Amino acid sequence: MGYCREEAVKKEHPDNYDAELLLRLYDLRREAKLRKGREWFTREFQAKTFEDYLAQAPMGSENSALFRMTIGYWDMAASLVNHGLINEDLFFENTGEFWLVWDKVRNVAPTLRERNKNPMVWKNLETLAEKYEQWMAKRAPEALDSLRKRLAGGAPKKTE
Repeated sequence: MGYCREEAVKKEHPDNYDAELLLRLYDLRREAKLRKGREWFTREFQAKTFEDYLAQAPMGSENSALFRMTIGYWDMAASLVNHGLINEDLFFENTGEFWLVWDKVRNVAPTLRERNKNPMVWKNLETLAEKYEQWMAKRAPEALDSLRKRLAGGAPKKTE
């Protein structure tokens, strides 16, 4: 029996298809380069402006590749959820990292969209992050503000 997108969008409860896709996304997260990119992004990337972004991940640099890999992964994952292929509640219950990624690039997105003449840059990620903020506001209203405050001081550096 086939499974079509229309059925996925209409369903209200997660099923084995949602679980399978979610587990596949987790498998991708274990890939060495993506893991490195996610770690760099979470610990090191701090851009308040487009210029900060360019300074931290200049074109052609390893940081640029790590940045693109991380944000591309989460934008793709967000697309799957936004299209109803993974139940939102199931996804939100199992990860918030996509929100952290969006929160770190939200100030960069408008300039990049304008420069690229593409209003769709990271739009999947933005849309899902907005839904997540509403979802969290109902369940843990102070959690995201608390996380933002902790992140404002920067992530702790690795000790050697």
